[in-house]
Amino acid sequence: MKKKKIQRPQTAKGRRPPSTLKGRHEKKIVNNYQVLRKIADGLRAAGCKIVVTIGSWDMLHIGHLRYLLATKNYGDYLIVGVDSDHAIKKYKGPHRPVVPEDERLEMLSYQEPVDFVTLVDDVDTRGRWLYGLIRAIRPDVFVAVEDSYPPAQRRAIRRYCRKLVVLPRQAERTSSTNIFKGLIRSLPGLMEAVDRR
Repeated sequence: MKKKKIQRPQTAKGRRPPSTLKGRHEKKIVNNYQVLRKIADGLRAAGCKIVVTIGSWDMLHIGHLRYLLATKNYGDYLIVGVDSDHAIKKYKGPHRPVVPEDERLEMLSYQEPVDFVTLVDDVDTRGRWLYGLIRAIRPDVFVAVEDSYPPAQRRAIRRYCRKLVVLPRQAERTSSTNIFKGLIRSLPGLMEAVDRR
């Protein structure tokens, strides 16, 4: 017996709206940089320090969560940029991301240290980020993982924020890439197990 596929409504851009967002989590997703800038300006006028970080956040794992907790310690409000599916394919290849952008945005909206989350899709043809988010927000602090940006890009980032903080990776053995590679290595055995069922 074939299972019926449940059809979810489409938005104007063809993306499915998050179905389970409720209350404050729904309000955390702000994909308009101008609206986000007004929010950040208001918070800053109230004496708050704004922190921004950006990543793919594909296959959320313990390293991501430790990183978010450490990043939040640098300010009062944390804005997290989520690289779009389009951007990730440019710099990680055609088989990534595993988790689509709308689901990555939603997952991050549920994380306690995250105050706002936004999609980042301003990349050039090589997948290099064009700084749209931090040009709009002008954060007090931008936090990056040590091997995320080459020196020239770090210099560019410093032009748009008061302080750049570089953190080491927060997990010793886990990364999205390692999870992905492990799944590929174990795929033949997994397929056999599924076929035996």
